[in-house]
Amino acid sequence: MFRNLTAMTLSVFLLLNSIYVFAITERETFEVSVSIPSAEFYVLPVDHEWLGREQKLDWNSTTEELSRLRKSFDVKNSNGGIVARLSTEPYLSNGRDNDNIVLDVSFNRTKLTLDNAEVVSEVDGKTGRRVWLEIAAVKPQEGYKPGEYYGSVHMIFEAIAPGSRLGQ
Repeated sequence: MFRNLTAMTLSVFLLLNSIYVFAITERETFEVSVSIPSAEFYVLPVDHEWLGREQKLDWNSTTEELSRLRKSFDVKNSNGGIVARLSTEPYLSNGRDNDNIVLDVSFNRTKLTLDNAEVVSEVDGKTGRRVWLEIAAVKPQEGYKPGEYYGSVHMIFEAIAPGSRLGQ
């Protein structure tokens, strides 16, 4: 009898403790992903999360200048160099045509235009390296006008074969 009572008490105690343990359990679920580039050709930002977010050029009220945007990229073309170009002229706009702020875009210290420019040499492309993207506002002659400005930069990168010039 005493044995049955002890077993029942122990069972109830364990049951209550197990309910208590389940009552304080926390579960977390999150997504994990990875993008592995091809070993032959890639132009990838080191910190990939900034691409999907609006980037802000900070205003310095003392110098009345805008900060530059600098981001690093890993680049490689195991068959040769890399060329880049802009698909459209980059600028910031506040909705009025005469108040646009032109942007200078450089990749690996080469200013980008609408025409192809070699931004990674054949030697550097084959070994791969880390380079900088830099975007800077061009101060208008009359200075910056107050307002909210927005814009986008569209770049195109292409692999070039050994010995060819600018992807031709």
